[in-house]
Amino acid sequence: MTAINSPVRGVIIAFAAYAVFAFSDASIKILHGSIPAYQIAFIGALFGTVALPFIKARDDSWFDVVRSSNRWLWLLRFVCGAVGAIASIITFTLLPMAEAFCLLFLLPSFVTILSVIFLKEDVRWQRWAAVIVGFAGVLVVLRPGFRELSVGHLAAAIGGLTAAISIVVLRKMGPAEKRLSLYGAALLGTLIVSGILMLSQVVVPTPRQWLFLASYGLLGAAGNVLLMTAARLAPANLVAPPQYSQMLWAIAFGYLIFDDTIDLPMAGGIVLIICSGLLTLARERKRGTPLPRAVVSADNQAPLATSVEPDGDAIKSA
Repeated sequence: MTAINSPVRGVIIAFAAYAVFAFSDASIKILHGSIPAYQIAFIGALFGTVALPFIKARDDSWFDVVRSSNRWLWLLRFVCGAVGAIASIITFTLLPMAEAFCLLFLLPSFVTILSVIFLKEDVRWQRWAAVIVGFAGVLVVLRPGFRELSVGHLAAAIGGLTAAISIVVLRKMGPAEKRLSLYGAALLGTLIVSGILMLSQVVVPTPRQWLFLASYGLLGAAGNVLLMTAARLAPANLVAPPQYSQMLWAIAFGYLIFDDTIDLPMAGGIVLIICSGLLTLARERKRGTPLPRAVVSADNQAPLATSVEPDGDAIKSA
């Protein structure tokens, strides 16, 4: 039997990683908001620390978790990690899973816009066309004026935006920044900010709730490790597209567990948003954008989470 080559194995592992992320996100929704979002984020980040030994390189020191070549950008990632984690949890708590992923998949569009503003990147008409297609898909899904929008929709927008800011920070800091530092910024941000917010209200989880809290955190950590492995075996432009398989998991979970339904306009909007992301990825591949080292993030144990951005940074945001 012919052995499977590394890129193919990388893609297979990427599909497995995104499936694990989808199960992690479903664990949030199963809790039905019975535990505050910041407490879920805090507990999820605690479980997320199990990924640290897999992220630490042989020549790294544990103090590299808090070291950085650019302290201000590290702090910005610290804040984005906390805000993104809480926002993504609110998103999956309040919205149908397919709709949540649909909005969080706007991440590449946000990255394009922020890259023009802050990195002065030269963005050609093809990438702007992808951005327009993505936002058109969101309008089709949300249908403002025809349906009521909720805090969940706002949280999804915030989650996607903070994840995009984190990616722009990664690009700015460059490939020399250690993975342990990048992961540590988001992880510590979530732990500290959520821990402070928890002081106002702490809910003692039941054994059943602990099961899903552990599932959320441990599966999120496992997904990060799998995604790192995939990024080592295959180019980022091959690892990125499988993220959209999460939509299939979201539809399946919604139908089988949460009694969610998808109407025809929402299905059309989902297709537009996925096409937008794939167009952006295809354009990045054609441009031959230099790819930094693969990096994982504890941005949300989610989405958005939950994605591999076209520049090659494996991001679990969301």
